[in-house]
Amino acid sequence: MYVSASPPGRKKRTKRTTWGSRDRAGMSFLIVVAFFAIFGIIILTEVFMIDDRSRTGGSILRHVSLSNRLGESIPDYDDTKLDYNFDEGSLFVREKFSRDRSGGFRLNDPILFDSANIQVPIPVAPDGETRGHNAAAGIHAIPWGQLLDPKIEKTLPTYPHVGNASRTPTDGSWQVVNGTRFKFFVFSAFYDRRDARMIRVVGATKTRGPERVWCRFWYPTANGTHYYSASVMARVKVIRENWNLKYSACFIICPLRAAKLNVPQAVSIVARLRLPPSNVLLLRNTDRDVDVNRTVTNSTELGVCVKPLHFNYDKALYLLEFLELNSILGVSHFTFYNHTIGPRVACILKHYMNGDIHRLHLRNNQSVEKQVTISLLPWNLRMQSQKEIRTEGLFAALNDCLYRSMYRHTHVALIDLDEYIIPRHNYTLTELLHWLSKRINSRNTGAYSFQNAFFYLQFADDGIVYDADAPNADLRANLLTQRKTRRRSKLHPQKQRSKYICRPEVVIEAGNHFVWEFIPGRGTLNVPADSAILQHYRVCEFGGNDCIKTPSITDRTAHKYSAALVDRISSIYTHLKDTCHLPNLPAPPTRPPPTKKHVLTVNNIPQNATKRRKVR
Repeated sequence: MYVSASPPGRKKRTKRTTWGSRDRAGMSFLIVVAFFAIFGIIILTEVFMIDDRSRTGGSILRHVSLSNRLGESIPDYDDTKLDYNFDEGSLFVREKFSRDRSGGFRLNDPILFDSANIQVPIPVAPDGETRGHNAAAGIHAIPWGQLLDPKIEKTLPTYPHVGNASRTPTDGSWQVVNGTRFKFFVFSAFYDRRDARMIRVVGATKTRGPERVWCRFWYPTANGTHYYSASVMARVKVIRENWNLKYSACFIICPLRAAKLNVPQAVSIVARLRLPPSNVLLLRNTDRDVDVNRTVTNSTELGVCVKPLHFNYDKALYLLEFLELNSILGVSHFTFYNHTIGPRVACILKHYMNGDIHRLHLRNNQSVEKQVTISLLPWNLRMQSQKEIRTEGLFAALNDCLYRSMYRHTHVALIDLDEYIIPRHNYTLTELLHWLSKRINSRNTGAYSFQNAFFYLQFADDGIVYDADAPNADLRANLLTQRKTRRRSKLHPQKQRSKYICRPEVVIEAGNHFVWEFIPGRGTLNVPADSAILQHYRVCEFGGNDCIKTPSITDRTAHKYSAALVDRISSIYTHLKDTCHLPNLPAPPTRPPPTKKHVLTVNNIPQNATKRRKVR
């Protein structure tokens, strides 16, 4: 008789187990397929959205990018042409107008907004209308660059006064723009006649979504006792390098497009037309300034721009080295911005500015081609450095110096006090620039960029500082470019820590390490490292002393200036020591400090210590 090997119940359980395994396998397969399908859909969606934005939203993205800078590492080149392209539609202002008793228009409460798709006629009262009849509130269409209606202009606040006298326009001092929700300051104004006539105001305001403002141009009357005005809407262009902080340096662009509109004598930036101007900037017009209407020659006029001096900067010897070595290199003018400086530095700069140092060089028969001149501008920007704005608003200072130097100097170097552009083969920077123009086709060159080399201060001093018998040994042992000759072997690539010399008249926006924007057709020439480099003297950039472990080489190129540099600084230091209360220079060391090395020990006694005891 046949007997089943397993009971019926067990056979059913086995089947259920088998089908459960198949279900799990199928479910796992479906999950994997669904995952890859969803992932593919997400990728395709992103691709199509990006493509759609690039095709249909370009103008919107460019408009937003004006107030949404993400830092120097993400340049936004799409709107670099905006300064010279004013044909993007109209800017509108919603105004409330009413008729006053004399029949003219009175401006009540302007509210600014932006539109390019709405065309609304200007509300004008027809001739013969009954006086006293209130005009209905309307929208006043102001095409970009068009002047405000003269009837409305006459109702605006007049030129500001101090007591009974007209307020004197200022150049190079921070002034507030009142009536704004956020901080808004202006510093200087320049007439920019390149390609399109405009006034460019250097200021500082909110990085994202800067508030709209107006430009009020001031013209003196025939007798010079009063001013009349003309007003246009401005464009605020945020300077790119803002490190994603709340406030940024900016340009306020005031177009001079209206027919027969002359270059004004001064300009005010206002947030509301009905508010009295809180700032009056003297317009720097290079077309009429006496000191720039000179015959163009082939000689190179080299200036230097330095970011704001802060933290009560009072390193007198470092400043003298910076001024005199750059003077030897061919620099004839320095522009400084005084946030806070110490008494010694203030005293030294004063003697340079009054010509005392130049006369001293002449008395000592020291070879000085040109008198070094210095501009020292106040820098009282009321913003918290590194919290609200980057390093005392240094990008406003650099661009102010750029436009201040335009048509005054053929070239300008934008460097810090611990940096020197040192030619390898030429003696001066002017010779280097002339040599580069002959060697390389530099017709379209707007700037020369130099790679950065770190001369870390933690590196050991050069052996020359231990020669106590050398002339002025104590002074030379304290000069950075003479005692620090070891540098990091690897240079930084261009645009990373690099600095540059530019031609101001072809630059629109200057950055810290490179030029952000040129006029069309100009660019940057990367200078080969065997021609010149930027010698940067500083401590390890990330703290500690780990930087001295990096591969390094000895570079004594700056020693070719030793004789002239030490001679000049020695005479200046002696001349100003008592007047400026300069400290005594420390005596030069007689031997190098011991080098820290790993020492083998025997019975916890260093071997080199045992040898030193035997010698003694």
